[in-house]
Amino acid sequence: QVQLVESGGGLVQPGGSLKLSCTASGSIFGVKAMGWYRQAPGKERELVAQITNGGSTNYADSVKGRFTISRDNGKNTLYLQMDSLKPEDTAAYYCKVDNWGNIYWGKGTLVTVSS
Repeated sequence: QVQLVESGGGLVQPGGSLKLSCTASGSIFGVKAMGWYRQAPGKERELVAQITNGGSTNYADSVKGRFTISRDNGKNTLYLQMDSLKPEDTAAYYCKVDNWGNIYWGKGTLVTVSS
């Protein structure tokens, strides 16, 4: 069983930056993939960014060039650096771990982009 805790959300002005963290209770070394998802009010949850065990990454088109996903296996932590934030990035952001079929979700952290 893996427990995930996200942090780093908050209120930021358009054009600003935030860095989200997702810390796992157990080792993330060797998991198949880890990712960040988001869900805006009234919308379905969507993939924002994903990083595989081999280090490959993929991003939603809407965040390419602005967001960067990374992981630190030694700290059991996944990160999402978010730059040039836009109001449409406002959402609850969730961390997901795919441990070869065993799926774990965090409870989310809220990001609000507003002036």
